[in-house]
Amino acid sequence: MVAIYGRDYTRLELEKRAGSLSQFAGVEAYTLSDGVGRGIRCLEFRTGTGFMFKVLVDRAMDVAHAYYRGAPIGWHSPTGFRHPGLHEQNDEGGLSWLRSLSGLIVTCGLDHTLFMNSDPAGHYVYGPRKTVDSSLHGRIGMIPAQLTGYGKEWRGDECYLWCEGIVVQATVFGEDMHLMRRIEARVGESGFTLRDRVVNHGFYRTPHMFLYHINVGHPVLSDKSLFRAPVKETIWAAHADSIREQGVGYFRQSDPRHDFHEQVFEHAIAADSDGKVPVALVNPDFNQGQGLGLMVEFNKAEFPYMFQWQNYQEGLYAMAIEPSSNHVFGKPFARERGELRWLEHGEEHTYSTRFTVLENRDQIQLAEERIEGICAQSRDDYPAITGNWDS
Repeated sequence: MVAIYGRDYTRLELEKRAGSLSQFAGVEAYTLSDGVGRGIRCLEFRTGTGFMFKVLVDRAMDVAHAYYRGAPIGWHSPTGFRHPGLHEQNDEGGLSWLRSLSGLIVTCGLDHTLFMNSDPAGHYVYGPRKTVDSSLHGRIGMIPAQLTGYGKEWRGDECYLWCEGIVVQATVFGEDMHLMRRIEARVGESGFTLRDRVVNHGFYRTPHMFLYHINVGHPVLSDKSLFRAPVKETIWAAHADSIREQGVGYFRQSDPRHDFHEQVFEHAIAADSDGKVPVALVNPDFNQGQGLGLMVEFNKAEFPYMFQWQNYQEGLYAMAIEPSSNHVFGKPFARERGELRWLEHGEEHTYSTRFTVLENRDQIQLAEERIEGICAQSRDDYPAITGNWDS
């Protein structure tokens, strides 16, 4: 059944009430025509609940905009959604990735994530290439996809909106990796599922690192918002030596601050009996107490690690949930600990992640109860930093 407008409809009942499902829900393709985004192909999903989101086909099929009944869920930075042809891959000492950082989801990888790195390139068997030089969070997020399909699919009386594409990150004498992405949203629900399959299409043994930079903005983020996650302990903080200095902890969030310096935590996380990790940013006071939030559910076997990014500078106000294949210190640390993933030809890793809007206080409460049932989360805004990398 399709649950919209306060009742359940069969497929036949909906088809009797309009000439096309697009009156209620659907996927529509268009192209941006102005500014830094000119030429980017987009897909707009509407699920019939007041939830809509936009997929940027030419930016790795990442989700840029997301709204629930007019309220934004994702974050828009000052950079806009830049066409990949404008992206500056290795400028500014590898920090030029920040000139394209915007949107609800920015995918990081495929052979590198986290801070800049120069890695030995011997595995690519090409003498002139001594190193693989990677900028912040890698290349994949600014590569256009080959769109292989999109539309709607009825499964009995349930209808699913979907899109699929392939993003290729490749070079001669280097990596040749394919990201196969499918995004699926059920009509009548305020959420979507992101399914990724990363395959080594080439014949060199290649490292694989993967991370989602999931950026949430106001009004889900406010000084009334809480970060809810099954946190066992906090392993690391970028500001551990001055954790109280800015007056912003990890649990209760903050309003924008002047000259705020970003804060990053790495939390050790627990999973439920199915191996799933639910994490949420919730604002129970949104719209006079009606409440609004976003929950992200990922699989711990796929993403063993998670970071929390707090960017509360005025005009850059965002918090990110970052499930990751590796610890925060990136490739050198992973290599040292024997944790770096390698893919031979044809080998792959798969990822399935669920994004759900928490539409009201009742849904927020259910999400919080589920999280607490997995692991009692500390309410201490300034937790002890354990340094326990094996947690």
